[in-house]
Amino acid sequence: MTVLDRRCDFVLYFDVKDGNPNGDPDAGNMPRFDPETGQGLVTDVCIKRKIRNYVEIAKSGKEGYRIYVREGTVLNREHDEAFKRTEIKTKKVGNQLKPADDAGRDKVRRDMCGRFFDIRTFGAVMSTQTDAGQVRGPVQLTFARSEHPVFSRDVAITRMAVTNEVDADKERTIGRKHTVAYGLYRGHGFVSPSLAEKTGFSQSDLELLWEALVSMFEHDRSAARGLMATRALVVFDHGCKLGRAHSHDLFSRVRTELRDPAKPPRDFSDYKLTLDGAELQGVMTTVPLAAGFA
Repeated sequence: MTVLDRRCDFVLYFDVKDGNPNGDPDAGNMPRFDPETGQGLVTDVCIKRKIRNYVEIAKSGKEGYRIYVREGTVLNREHDEAFKRTEIKTKKVGNQLKPADDAGRDKVRRDMCGRFFDIRTFGAVMSTQTDAGQVRGPVQLTFARSEHPVFSRDVAITRMAVTNEVDADKERTIGRKHTVAYGLYRGHGFVSPSLAEKTGFSQSDLELLWEALVSMFEHDRSAARGLMATRALVVFDHGCKLGRAHSHDLFSRVRTELRDPAKPPRDFSDYKLTLDGAELQGVMTTVPLAAGFA
């Protein structure tokens, strides 16, 4: 596979209707939001989880596309297996099992990057009890932030069954559900070719990433998350390793407007997206998913 040799930046839009896009365990699983502005937040970790889930379904265990961070995994077992596959010499330092030298550590890292899509894409901290080192990934994501403030509603729901014997005489029990009426979220991402060289992240991996970002919500349905969908993906391809423009200048070319500022947004059709397509020397703009652009 051809290792990626050019820098890319991208803007991702997705929305939620009558759902909780990313619950905050520190706040009773309510939707995350910025308390100063009221804007909703979705963490980079949440988005990466959906990308991982999509790749796991799309590639179905195909060699080189396994997922390292997945439900039920004991990570040290993966490290132990990598040590065995690479047949490196090891040493014990305190309670950690480590490669005996830098050459062994590099060999284990290359093995893990070649085996797991998410390690060569996002990187991983593998310096656990079985120390396989650390990998910094070429693809980095920001938190996604809603374009306008969102209002989280706490809805009471009832259940006809009870959990404990002591509640057997109750007719029903009450639960709570937190939802956002509507929110259009915008996140940003960066792809580094210099880090791609170190992990082996390829052009085909990049194409799979775009595919996952466009389709990840189609395979992540849940009553708690309501209706979620990727609405737009704008990719800036610099065509070279160092890049031809600053990321913030490129991101400022993508703008969002409410069609009727007097009305609270309740659907994607309430927004108009615009892209400044003015010629920029050497930077190619592509829009794999362009719904809503004027």
